[in-house]
Amino acid sequence: MSGAETSRSETSRSETSRAEPLLEVSGLTTRFFTKAGVVNAVEDVSFSVGRGEVLGLVGESGSGKSMTGYSLMGLIDAPGRVVAGRLMFKGRDLLGLPPEEMRRLRGNRIAMVFQDPMMTLNPVLRVDTQMIETIQAHEKVSRKAALARARDALVKVGIASPDERLRSYPHQFSGGMRQRVAIAIALLNGPDLIIADEPTTALDVTIQGQILYEVQRLARETGTALIWITHDLSVVAGLADRICVMYAGRIVEQGTTEDVLTHAAHPYTQGLLDSVPSRNARGVPLRQIPGMTPSLLHLPPGCPFRDRCAHVIAACGELPESRVVGADGLYPQAARCHNPLHRELRP
Repeated sequence: MSGAETSRSETSRSETSRAEPLLEVSGLTTRFFTKAGVVNAVEDVSFSVGRGEVLGLVGESGSGKSMTGYSLMGLIDAPGRVVAGRLMFKGRDLLGLPPEEMRRLRGNRIAMVFQDPMMTLNPVLRVDTQMIETIQAHEKVSRKAALARARDALVKVGIASPDERLRSYPHQFSGGMRQRVAIAIALLNGPDLIIADEPTTALDVTIQGQILYEVQRLARETGTALIWITHDLSVVAGLADRICVMYAGRIVEQGTTEDVLTHAAHPYTQGLLDSVPSRNARGVPLRQIPGMTPSLLHLPPGCPFRDRCAHVIAACGELPESRVVGADGLYPQAARCHNPLHRELRP
């Protein structure tokens, strides 16, 4: 992490420490009750995010990252449901809200950017119609005022000729352009929290950098909190203040970005870091984590990572609890591991 990024991270943590977390998740558990059995999609997940803070949620495909985001938004459909936990948002438990009240929050105070922009965009409506409806669904403003806000949002995400693009249909955009429109829609109502589910996957590197700059600026200047879901550690390295690493539906390590990326405590986190191409010498085969992610339908007993772990010990036959590792601090690093790469364990 660069000096500028470290300074920004320290400033953000200092600011969020003076106030209650905007969102506090405790013991979130989401399961799918299928004919084949119970799928443990999200298990006992706890974290918090403050105003103006960027939290990175990282892990392999199937680790539970996206399902955590859907659970926060109240978008889990049958046969799945949230079976336990508390989701305290601005002092209110989202799990206890009536559906109509949750609908008023969704897209207004809490917004989500999906990996597939066509989950957000209606293919038969012009972009201006969709953006204006998004604003007027939550505010009583004129069409002219809503159109001006829509235009400004497109400019923020780097779309050229915004007036022409507003009159276009989604099928007239490239995949990357559609994703930028979806991000612009999430910004329209100035939400307190944005959950972004790998939103820059379809974008080229130049546009990705522009979007990351804009969301950092948004968090810094408006106090919007951001949960950035991704498998790309290079993205969260320069974006996030803190990181939560997920595996098999659980958070296995969390802490400040600097702590997690420079002193990984969980062997799985270190395996992800070792798999990044930039960390390997030219001509040397890429290092990879052996084996496959276990089925969430039939999780093995004990630590779910033990069959892929080079540091397995006898105690790994029991499910580990999350314990603090390393030095104390405002956001101490914690790992769910019996044999972490750091030995300074405390309950």
